[in-house]
Amino acid sequence: MAKKKSEGINFFQKYLTIWVFICMVVGVIIGKLLPAIPNALGSLEISGISIPIAILIWIMIYPMMLKVDFQSIKQVGKNPKGLFITWITNWLIKPFTMYGIASLFLFTVFKGFIAPELATQYLAGAVLLGAAPCTAMVFVWSTLTKGNPAYTVVQVATNDLIILIAFVPIVKFLLGVSNVSVPYGTLFISVILFVVIPLVGGVLTRIVVVKNKGIGYFENTFVHKFDNATTVGLPLTLVLIFASQTEVILSNPLHIVLIAAPAGMIGASNFFELAVAVAIALFGTTSPAALATTVGVLTEVPVMLALVKVANSTRGWFKK
Repeated sequence: MAKKKSEGINFFQKYLTIWVFICMVVGVIIGKLLPAIPNALGSLEISGISIPIAILIWIMIYPMMLKVDFQSIKQVGKNPKGLFITWITNWLIKPFTMYGIASLFLFTVFKGFIAPELATQYLAGAVLLGAAPCTAMVFVWSTLTKGNPAYTVVQVATNDLIILIAFVPIVKFLLGVSNVSVPYGTLFISVILFVVIPLVGGVLTRIVVVKNKGIGYFENTFVHKFDNATTVGLPLTLVLIFASQTEVILSNPLHIVLIAAPAGMIGASNFFELAVAVAIALFGTTSPAALATTVGVLTEVPVMLALVKVANSTRGWFKK
């Protein structure tokens, strides 16, 4: 059997912050010099869902779902402590601390720099980001900290299932607290489009390929056919979003840094693709909320790499 390829961080992932900044610059240039491009792409939508963005997000999410083996859920009862910590952190702590920290910074610390109406929109984006725990990059962080690959799969699989139940009510509640009214229908449609459909697609693909080619071929060859999907999909998505956000960015360039602050303090990876998709479905491609969900990516990698270093350097403090 071929040796399984490493899930370690690659060149694109390691310098993701730089790529995001480059995409921002390219997007703003396109939005300023060629505004017809984002305007034309922005007009391609169905029921508020941007078709180009939806396609790009599917390109990124589908490969993630291929890596999730739901057969691993059978192992939940063998070592539940770590899973309980993950579930409690992701669903009972992180969404609410993200809301609290973002609210504190946007409405108090940065009060003199951000108008209240813009702060409310940015907070909505932060809420969406905080309520969507990371999927794909969890495998990377686990590998870098020499984590248990099988246990990581269980964590990701269970969190993907919890998203189906918990994401909508948590977002609805926190946006309501933020005085942002959103319809349940749009939230449910977003989850179906950007979680359920790629999740089912990934599961069915896994079943068919494993049945016909075997698990070795699937894990060592098939899933790696999609390794560059994020490398292609993410920059194109960011360029399109930033091109649509040109006026907001040029009018308030400092806001990019200010929005990144609370996202950096939460110190966690997020399901960025889902947050972006829902923000666009709820508020539109040109909305400040959509901008806030993308700016969070600027801080994710450097913060998580720092936490990986801390985890590795303190490994000896904990019993195995």
